[in-house]
Amino acid sequence: MKTRSEDFAGLSVAMITPFKEGKVDFDRLAEQVQFQIDAGTTVLVPTGTTGESPTLSHEEQHQVIAEVVRAAGGKIKVMAGTGSNSTSEAISLTQFAEKAGADAALVVGPYYNKPTAEGFYRHFKAVAESVSIPICIYNIPGRTGKIIDVDTILRLAEIPNITMVKEATGSMDQASKIIGASDLTVLSGDDSLTLPFMSIGARGVVSVIGNFIPRETIALCRAMLAGKLDEARELHYRLFPLCKDMLSLATNPIPVKAAMKMLGRDTGEMRLPMTELDESLAAALRRSLSDFGLL
Repeated sequence: MKTRSEDFAGLSVAMITPFKEGKVDFDRLAEQVQFQIDAGTTVLVPTGTTGESPTLSHEEQHQVIAEVVRAAGGKIKVMAGTGSNSTSEAISLTQFAEKAGADAALVVGPYYNKPTAEGFYRHFKAVAESVSIPICIYNIPGRTGKIIDVDTILRLAEIPNITMVKEATGSMDQASKIIGASDLTVLSGDDSLTLPFMSIGARGVVSVIGNFIPRETIALCRAMLAGKLDEARELHYRLFPLCKDMLSLATNPIPVKAAMKMLGRDTGEMRLPMTELDESLAAALRRSLSDFGLL
């Protein structure tokens, strides 16, 4: 089954934004890009939810996107997070990403505003028509306060450069309806649902655990794309405890930042209102990393 953006199938990594003494650590960011290139990851996704975009200034967001594109050097695709609850801001960020050399833009549904279906449609249409790069609709009602319904997504599918949907609704019904009625490339927005979503036709995942175990996540995606269900199921159950920890111990990206610190790959710093994982939960995460063989 061919979809509109098959070249984005597989593992996309929702990158953390590394901080050092309160500022973006661009040297560490470049290291993380190289780590993903070496692993064979398909797409890098900076300045999204995992990248703490709500606490980045627009200047910092521009700098992070530009640095990831520079460090990627055409060896790996970049899908920059450019969403906003203001349509004009989303347009400006998406236009910057295109000029910086990003291959696509991940545009979250407007948060807090809670638009009508018509409002969602006009927002995404305006963003898409302002650029020529592919747009991925990011549907995450747990963060935005309102779901983008299937009918609106199918209506948006009529716009040529709206080619992907990151489905973080957790709803198999929602994903099934989109996949069954369109040629949009659907990507799972939850690591624990990668296998079930791909079993109904999703083409990959925008992953949090991919920040530190990309090769295993790539193996799962490749097994599913090749129809090797037994192999994929085995990988799913191996990865599942870490997938669960990343989204259940605390709000993303608190657990993944803690994991990266434990693995010596990040300072673990976050910006308020995000705070460190408390010690009892950190101990549980440490056990999961140890059980997986990472510590």
